Amino acid sequence: MIKPQKLAHTPVFGLLTGHYHETSGYRVLRPDGVGDWLLIHTIAGAGRFGHVGGELISGPGDWVLIRPGTLHDYAVAPAAADWELLWVHFHPRAHWLECLDWPAIAPGLMLLRPAPPKAAERFLEVHRLLHGDLRQREAFAMHALEGLLLECDLMNPLAATSHYDARVRRAMDYLDGNLASKVLLDDVAAAVGLSSSRLAHLFTAETGQSVQRYLEMRRMQRASELLARTGFSVLQIAETVGFDSQFYFSQRFKRWTRQSPLAFRQSLRPVSRDRVDTPSGRG
Repeated sequence: MIKPQKLAHTPVFGLLTGHYHETSGYRVLRPDGVGDWLLIHTIAGAGRFGHVGGELISGPGDWVLIRPGTLHDYAVAPAAADWELLWVHFHPRAHWLECLDWPAIAPGLMLLRPAPPKAAERFLEVHRLLHGDLRQREAFAMHALEGLLLECDLMNPLAATSHYDARVRRAMDYLDGNLASKVLLDDVAAAVGLSSSRLAHLFTAETGQSVQRYLEMRRMQRASELLARTGFSVLQIAETVGFDSQFYFSQRFKRWTRQSPLAFRQSLRPVSRDRVDTPSGRG
């Protein structure tokens, strides 16, 4: 198996999953992390996660959750011959946040052990659904991932004291409902009853993303869906997701996907138009 050291990560709009069996030499390093959440489950062997205070060794049955913007430095553990792992990059729905408050090993790096008895099988099901033949496979996989996180929450010792602020959820809902509009931070803050500065701080602290980055991510996600599933022109799609300028929209879309909107649409033509494909990445 190829074992490159990964230094970059293409942004994920929906889900991206993998099931790897790696040997010595496999390492992923992203000093600034990524803009999505990463969940890794160790099936066999051991993995090493570096963090600002040292390292975490993950053994069979361990679940590691990494927040957006947190260092990614993980590899086959030095003393291990191999590492079998399942992973998923995802953007949580607003109501999932309460399930993502796990015991922290270091800022942004969390560990859950033990997990529910059949959690590994459920994780495999997420992976199988996403890579299967169902017309709405990403929707099924998202549903399965939500179920997995809910089951993990049953074993989370912090579940009873989860501190996620409901106003952050309301802010996310407001942004999701106004993708086509010109949205200012003041508008979002007023909608949830906070000052702009307080909302900006709270939103970033609890989601790992700024309000503006979350809004743009959701706009690009919606644009990718429209490119995949409709015949709308790039200008129509740009306007639908809140851009006055087709040129600026195309610039931002390419920054997220490394493809222009037309190239992204063209890349989907060999596969079913009912599928929302997203740029691939590794671990």
